[in-house]
Amino acid sequence: MTKPNVAFICVHNSCRSQMAEAISKVFAANVFNAYSAGTEIKDRINPDAVEVIKELYQVDMEKTQMPKLLQELPPIDIVVSMGCNVNCTNFPAKSRENWGLEDPTGKTKAEFVKTAKTIELKVKDLMERIKAGQL
Repeated sequence: MTKPNVAFICVHNSCRSQMAEAISKVFAANVFNAYSAGTEIKDRINPDAVEVIKELYQVDMEKTQMPKLLQELPPIDIVVSMGCNVNCTNFPAKSRENWGLEDPTGKTKAEFVKTAKTIELKVKDLMERIKAGQL
C-alpha cells in the first residue's frame, strides 16, 4: 500500500503546521508522508515552536523544515487545516479536515507545549484512521 501524502496547512506556515509536520515525522512516518505549507509564508519558523519541538521530540525544525507555499507541495491526499480559517478549498485532495487549533504565537511556553501535545494526539488519531482505512 502506498502511503498517503498529508498536508498541514496554515496561513504563514510558521508555527502549528510546522509543528504538525515535525510531530508526524516522529510518530507516523511509517503510515503517511507529512508536509506543511501556507497560503503566505514567513521567512522562518516560529522560534518558540522550534524550541518546544526540539525539547519534546528532539527534532530541530530549523534544520529539517522550512516555510513553503501550497504550490510547492507534491500531490496531496489529505489536507488538514490547523484552525486558522485558511481557504484552500481549491487545493485538490481526497479528504479534508480542520483541527481548529488556536495559534500559540505570542503566548507562554506552556501554550506551545499544550499545542504540541494536542497536535501529537491528533496525529496519532489521524494515523490510526488511515491504518484502519477510514481515510
